[in-house]
Amino acid sequence: MTPRLRTAAVHAGERPDPATGASSPNLVMSSTFVTRDPTGFSAHDLDEDSGYLYTRWSNPTVAQLEAKLCALEGAESCLCFGSGMAAAAGLLLSLLDSGDHVVMSDTNYAGVAELGRDTLPRLGIDVSFADTSDPRNVEAALRPATKLIWLETPANPIVRLTDIAAVTRIAAAQPGVRVAVDSTFATPVATRPLELGAHYVMHSLTKYIGGHGDAVGGAVLGARDDISALRLEAGIHYGGVLSPFNAWLIMRGAATLPLRMKAHEESALAVARWLEGHPRVTRVIYPGLASHPQHELARRQMANFSGMLTFRTGDGAELAERLARDLRVIHYAVSLGHHRSLVFRLDTESLMESSFRLEGAQLESYRRYAGDGIFRMSVGLEDPEDLCADLERVLE
Repeated sequence: MTPRLRTAAVHAGERPDPATGASSPNLVMSSTFVTRDPTGFSAHDLDEDSGYLYTRWSNPTVAQLEAKLCALEGAESCLCFGSGMAAAAGLLLSLLDSGDHVVMSDTNYAGVAELGRDTLPRLGIDVSFADTSDPRNVEAALRPATKLIWLETPANPIVRLTDIAAVTRIAAAQPGVRVAVDSTFATPVATRPLELGAHYVMHSLTKYIGGHGDAVGGAVLGARDDISALRLEAGIHYGGVLSPFNAWLIMRGAATLPLRMKAHEESALAVARWLEGHPRVTRVIYPGLASHPQHELARRQMANFSGMLTFRTGDGAELAERLARDLRVIHYAVSLGHHRSLVFRLDTESLMESSFRLEGAQLESYRRYAGDGIFRMSVGLEDPEDLCADLERVLE
């Protein structure tokens, strides 16, 4: 019997300890493991039957988390990293060589945006940035040297969507082009990119999957052969692997992911509707609202609308100061996906200078969502009436 999502979130990858009967998964902090069978010293000598030798290569606690994530995403294999950024960089640097070309969403997590604009070109990798909300832009950006299409949906910070199935159909018509999806905002509860034709799905485990704001991690999932190659290249050679302690914390958080995402969605929709009716709020973007420009795509592609929304006001810079000073329930802080609600203002001009550097039609598309700046809000697990009351007190 294939377990349903909530059951998999609790039990996948875990088993009672055979020696003690402990119900909760063990935390194995050892960096090395005793072996009674002589083996080669290089990771090239290892296979799936080699057992545990060194934690940078594999670790029992991390392996349990990887198995759980595979069950949630419907993936054959998973490799965990020390952060979401390590996961993104590990995948990009492992797949791409000098002379290759990648098409990347023009709006995504700032660290990945800067990696694509600064680091990859320095290594001889060509990058084209496309507004992937229109699949035709992706198709137009393809070249003979294209090896990868990198998507992020919903996109950070503006919650703009990409039709994953449409893009993977475009990629399938081009020999050798692979598709990777950063699905951090969506989580496996909302969207499973591998089922829509993507080759890789990436998560910042720091966010919703960990869920408690106390552990940093990342993961890439895909086909067994693809992840085995990634483990040898990125895990062994780059070394940005996940610590067992953080894996244990994230595994604890993942067990409640389906329940938390249901609560995040319910509260986010309530807060979004309240904000949309507030006289000082000029725009709210949330996939679960009919006013979202891609609401129909959200309904097709997302089984859960997540807890991420943005809103705009006419006095954004001044309001940011008041929020930082006067909020009592919501934290004025970066990051997202935690049980606590978080809000932070993202200034458009500043992001254009540092991370996105958009011009022309791409800048216009961004501004249609963000204007001169947005408040990105990660709606947590508090009572939504308390969240609205906290915002009302500062907005009035």
